[in-house]
Amino acid sequence: MEKVPERSEIAQKYKWDLESIYSENGEWRNSLEIVKKRLDGFELYEGRVCESGDTLLELLDLSESVMREMGMVISYAKLHSDEDRRNQKYQSMLIEARSVAAKLGGVTSFIEPEIQELDYEKLELLLKSNAGLDIYHHYLNEIIRVKDHVRSAEVEGLLADMGEIFSAPSEVYGLLMNADISFPKVRGEDQELIEITHVNFTKFMREGERGLRKKVYQKFYGEMGRFRNTIGSMLKNNIIVDVKIARAHNYENARDAAMDGSNIPTEVYDGLVNTVKENLHVLHRHVELKKKSQELNQMKMWDLYVPISHGKSPTVEYDQALEYVVESVSPLGEEYENGLKDGVNSGWIDVYENRGKYSGAYSGGTYDTKPFILMNYQNDIQSMFTLAHELGHSMHSRLTNASQPYVYSGYDIFVAEVASLVNETLLTNYLLETVEDESFKIHVLDEAIERFRSTLFRQTMFADFEHQIHNVVESGGALIPDTFDEIYRKIKSEFYEPIGMDKYIQREWMRIPHFYYNYYVYQYATGISAAVSLAQSLIKGDSCQQDRYISFLKSGSSEYPLELLKETGVNMISKEPIEKSISVYEDYLTEMELIIGDG
Repeated sequence: MEKVPERSEIAQKYKWDLESIYSENGEWRNSLEIVKKRLDGFELYEGRVCESGDTLLELLDLSESVMREMGMVISYAKLHSDEDRRNQKYQSMLIEARSVAAKLGGVTSFIEPEIQELDYEKLELLLKSNAGLDIYHHYLNEIIRVKDHVRSAEVEGLLADMGEIFSAPSEVYGLLMNADISFPKVRGEDQELIEITHVNFTKFMREGERGLRKKVYQKFYGEMGRFRNTIGSMLKNNIIVDVKIARAHNYENARDAAMDGSNIPTEVYDGLVNTVKENLHVLHRHVELKKKSQELNQMKMWDLYVPISHGKSPTVEYDQALEYVVESVSPLGEEYENGLKDGVNSGWIDVYENRGKYSGAYSGGTYDTKPFILMNYQNDIQSMFTLAHELGHSMHSRLTNASQPYVYSGYDIFVAEVASLVNETLLTNYLLETVEDESFKIHVLDEAIERFRSTLFRQTMFADFEHQIHNVVESGGALIPDTFDEIYRKIKSEFYEPIGMDKYIQREWMRIPHFYYNYYVYQYATGISAAVSLAQSLIKGDSCQQDRYISFLKSGSSEYPLELLKETGVNMISKEPIEKSISVYEDYLTEMELIIGDG
């Protein structure tokens, strides 16, 4: 029987280096206590924030110092917690850290409302009074830009204090999905018992024999269905939180609130959804190609993930994947390539799945830590691309943190996804150009078109669903599991028209953690659109574009996302980048159709 290993069974060289944050838990405790003691220091500035440039600079420096320490405290607890969500010690530490972070948000909540009492003219006078404030120019202008959406210090303090309550739906969902739900075991092709997990579910859908895929699919969603009311309640309440907070900040709706933080107009969102829907025929072409490859009369949802290329995905051991990824980023220049090499050899990455580990993958950390990566590496091509993706995020963090002051280190997700997807695009090009094994290349091509399907079309489908369910709440409707099912089934049917629907697929919304992130998913689709445009220039060896791109990665949040992308030559207000990305998807499909035809 295949068995997911315990963490103690994973070799140390495949674990991240969290001791670089704190050498042991006692050191973490000391830092937490320091943060607690420093909370009282903020009250000295209440009512005095803008009395002089010196006072403002003192306060901003104090805030930065405490925030940086708080970030390390939370990061250490969260990363350890994600190693094994069953570990109550780190769960407790994380809860305690988040509680202190909520208090920190409360005691600093007066800062922005007081700054917003200034107009731009008074702000400029204040900035000129102390040269040390120069680095805060964009930050302070941004605070005043959104002044109409910030409430009194009392209200903002109350909202900050309730941060733990607001995050409860997402936190409970994560614990349920990663620690409490156990999926049934199934008998594999050799009749051995195999444990279904969130991590290996997609691998079964890609590689299993059709009868086994159907069995795993039905058992997985059947088990999910047992928690339908619980998960439905969590998602409903998470959306209510989004809507209530948006209204508390004088926004018309949750989407406006979510996108205004990055100063991105909602026309970008609508333009994405509309442009993708206008091109669903390309996605349908992909589905029909899968149907032809599998020689099926009728595609089912458990057939969707099966590669067009026949046979199981070639094994790609982790060390080999690293070598490919490092070589593929050469168009980005020596600074990037050497930085990536250094990172993968210095404990950035927690590589393999273990029992209780947070599913999926992410890049995390803070300004003062390494840009850590959590993986659940499965020794396949898909995992290799996920590795390239997360290394894109971590290199973005490394370059930003080395180039920007703390205040601009937190780049927006809108640009973060560009950094990760450029790496995926470069990896695809490198492998198609250099690997001689034809079977391997076909699988790489297959993975490339799958990523267009899953990143551009699937994430746009999620974005459409997310907006519709928010609209239900905002129009006074009731969100119950039947409503989620109905909306999801309708959208899924539109996007995947050539595939027969079934009673299980309408539950897919239950397994998507990103629906708890408040208008997050659309940025994967805009990200791949921008990334394809950039990568095409980089691959051609355009040295000017290389310089512009590295500058973009070093910019953090020192400018608004759309402006940063414009400086690289990409205009996300237009639909051109989306259409260009779809065009590349079509080219890959044509190449695959020729292969299938020859076969």
